[in-house]
Amino acid sequence: MSMRIELDEPKCVAAGQCVVVAPDVFDQRDEDGVAIVLDAEPGPEQEDAAREAAAVCPAAAIKLVER
Repeated sequence: MSMRIELDEPKCVAAGQCVVVAPDVFDQRDEDGVAIVLDAEPGPEQEDAAREAAAVCPAAAIKLVER
């Protein structure tokens, strides 16, 4: 099964938890720390990390669309 990551940037509080648990999938903008998605359709090897990132996001700004 594949997934697509959607980030609601206005909801992001720049906590950086997504980057800690999934550094190959997420990063943060230098100017304000808001998350950015590096890989919106991660491969199977990154899907567990993406799920964990969504789970630990304090703002619930990460949505995973399973396909």
